[in-house]
Amino acid sequence: MKNAALFRLHLIVFLWGFTAIIGKLITADAQTLVFYRMLFAAAILFVFIRFIQKKSLHVPTKLMYQLVTIGGFMAFHWLCFFYSIKISNVSIALSCLSLSTLFAAILEPIVFKRKIDLPEVIIGVVIVLCISLIFNVEFRYKEGIFYGILAALFGTVFSVFNGKLYGRTSSGNIIFYEIFGGFLIVALFSVLSGQLAEVVDLSGRDLALVVLLAGVFTAFPMLESVNLMKYISPFTLVLTVNLEPVYGIILAFFIFGESEQMSTLFYIASFVMILAIIINGILKSKRIKKKLNSEIQ
Repeated sequence: MKNAALFRLHLIVFLWGFTAIIGKLITADAQTLVFYRMLFAAAILFVFIRFIQKKSLHVPTKLMYQLVTIGGFMAFHWLCFFYSIKISNVSIALSCLSLSTLFAAILEPIVFKRKIDLPEVIIGVVIVLCISLIFNVEFRYKEGIFYGILAALFGTVFSVFNGKLYGRTSSGNIIFYEIFGGFLIVALFSVLSGQLAEVVDLSGRDLALVVLLAGVFTAFPMLESVNLMKYISPFTLVLTVNLEPVYGIILAFFIFGESEQMSTLFYIASFVMILAIIINGILKSKRIKKKLNSEIQ
């Protein structure tokens, strides 16, 4: 059972890594892409939860507003991520997501009112140095790096505050209201900026790709990751998810070829960042086990 769960885990991480590839294949701009991704993903989740699982989507009003707000950070994360891809490439956008480790090391202690973890901060600084190196050697992608960093920031804010609401309702309801809330915020932004007419204009090819992105690469992996928590530890989940940039960068290199070919220093810096994240996960796991053992004794 555990081997099957690990296979399913690597499958969904592979799918998440492929998300960036689909994003580059879609010719529509980032705002249009996220608008439809969140709309279709919310619709798929609604049908699955309400009619297939036959579960209630009712949540307290206050919680619903909180989930919708947090969904806004998810929307901003995706907007910045896909915009980074559009103006630079997949490799740049994915490598910048590694900064989430530093942002989490600073934000989590504030939100959860715990002490700052020094090893996390040190590893975060190592990642910052690697990003600085990438910025210097790939300066032509400076705008893409900027939006990639913003994507990492918004993604971290989403993850941390999402963790605060874990257990308040079913995981399916949390995912649904966050994605639907993100869609509402993108739609509102499109109306206020006078870009709604441009956003709703989508070619047939892009429509098919967005539906694929929303279903196979968004709704399914999210629900599957929740189901896998029954069989694997959160540590294994987090550690394996860190392979997403690896899958994405390798896939982009073979699919898009020359546009994804980066300098040798880029790949060295990316490898160091991913290694730092894995080391951080291992150290954190050991500290948690040590703490649990001391409490038992």
